[in-house]
Amino acid sequence: MTQQTPETAPSGTLTTETLLTGVRNFRDVGGLPAADGRRVRHGRLYRSGHLAHATDEDAAFLASLNLHTVFDFRNAADIRLEGPDVLPEGVGYVNMPLSDPAQGAEFWRVVRNGDIGALREQLADGRAVRRMVTSYRHTILHRTAEHSRLLHALAENTLPALLHCAAGKDRAGLSVAVTLMAVGVDREAVEHDYLESNAVHRRYAVRRDDDAEPATTPEVMELLSPLFEARSEYLAEAFRTIDETWGTVDRYLGEGLGVAPATRELLRERLLTED
Repeated sequence: MTQQTPETAPSGTLTTETLLTGVRNFRDVGGLPAADGRRVRHGRLYRSGHLAHATDEDAAFLASLNLHTVFDFRNAADIRLEGPDVLPEGVGYVNMPLSDPAQGAEFWRVVRNGDIGALREQLADGRAVRRMVTSYRHTILHRTAEHSRLLHALAENTLPALLHCAAGKDRAGLSVAVTLMAVGVDREAVEHDYLESNAVHRRYAVRRDDDAEPATTPEVMELLSPLFEARSEYLAEAFRTIDETWGTVDRYLGEGLGVAPATRELLRERLLTED
């Protein structure tokens, strides 16, 4: 069943968060401060993990949000594994696959059912962290078309919108970060929102096959944790890639994503509070 729990916003004010039974990592991005003194409006932009396991009560809550569009960044393999989204009636759905944070079918086969030796070979001695850092850099460099499409869609008229991937952490995390930077939210506030995915009740439930060593085993947990945690160093690599490649966020948005100043202003009008 859905629950309400208190949480502290970046402004220091106490708000409430809705906990859904079958949807992990759901939250309203509203309240984050923008550079011009305004804030992201509540009830306009949401993020979460996949909606495939949403209960009837979860679906009723999502329907109450009057969502216009759900953006699903999962690829076909993710959807086969978890299932298609459970969507409220009348809500638009856009499947916009982004490269997986730890790409490759064989890699994920090991993560799901590999023995401890295979996990060590793939993930030990910093290999898991390096894989994640590389994936964030790759997404910024090679998914510019998708992020451009997202920002243009949000500027046109697809709000309120829910952005999600599988866990709501990496592909959704970067897409939310790009959206927030486009409306002038600074990096510190973007990081604050990103790291909220580490709360225990928000974490993705790692699924290991029945005959594999459980994910709750201490060594397996240690090996897998870099893949299923939001870490500052991952987001920092995305910021570093923007800086090294384009020099500034403005150039990244304009030259990298093809988002004109007029489109950014429309995004601000739609997503930020009034002056």
